[in-house]
Amino acid sequence: MKIGNVEIENSLALGPMAGVTDLPFRLLCKEQGCGMLYTEMVSAKAILYKNKNTNILLNIDKAEHPIAVQLFGSDPDIMAEIGAKVAEGPCDFIDINMGCPVPKVVNNGEGSALMKTPELAAEIIRKVSQASSKPLTVKFRKGFTEDTVNAVEFAKMAEQNGAAAIAVHERTREQYYSGKADWDIIAQVKEAVTIPVIASGDIFSAEDAIKCLEQTKCDGLMLARGVRGNPWLFAEIKQALMQYAAGEEIQISKPQLSEVVEMIRRHGRMQ
Repeated sequence: MKIGNVEIENSLALGPMAGVTDLPFRLLCKEQGCGMLYTEMVSAKAILYKNKNTNILLNIDKAEHPIAVQLFGSDPDIMAEIGAKVAEGPCDFIDINMGCPVPKVVNNGEGSALMKTPELAAEIIRKVSQASSKPLTVKFRKGFTEDTVNAVEFAKMAEQNGAAAIAVHERTREQYYSGKADWDIIAQVKEAVTIPVIASGDIFSAEDAIKCLEQTKCDGLMLARGVRGNPWLFAEIKQALMQYAAGEEIQISKPQLSEVVEMIRRHGRMQ
């Protein structure tokens, strides 16, 4: 998979999760075969106003590449200014969060609330894309509600305004993380755009990964809740995809208890 001018080693990405995907956890996932990383979601306004608690979220290790800094905000000019500033750092991409369902984000017109205002979302994407020296990606949802599903139109808009790739969570905002992910919407998005499409949602096993790829024809898979406490899932899926491509029977190697214990200890030391 190629995003802008950046080659991605494999199609597996670690989805950004606040309070989870910090630097130590990202490094553990990278060791297990994750092909693309994202920082935790970072407020553009917090960077603008030099919030001291934000700096740690922007720390990137040399072993993490390729990695995107994920920004959120609703002011196009602030987003563009901070996007340009962040692009001067060590990241490989800038990612815009337009999918977060958390009330304190949505109530500010940010995250998934932007799916209700596609004109504003388009302006943000366009201005950040023009200001950034690095490729821009966008993460969003199926829609805000089941009655306002607009992922296909939103994907087209993102591509037209400069997005080099998109990641789509197959649930609406009103679903949060309940119910079942609608992989059919990913297939529709994939048919509608020419940029890479990354599927996000309900990938908890190697079998899920293969089924999702078969059903959606997407370019990449984003793992999030499935790797909480289980970074080995990247290695398992990578192994399964190689076997699948070779027409072999899928046989997954699970970590031994001693490996699990040592990973927990290492994670603690790294924290």
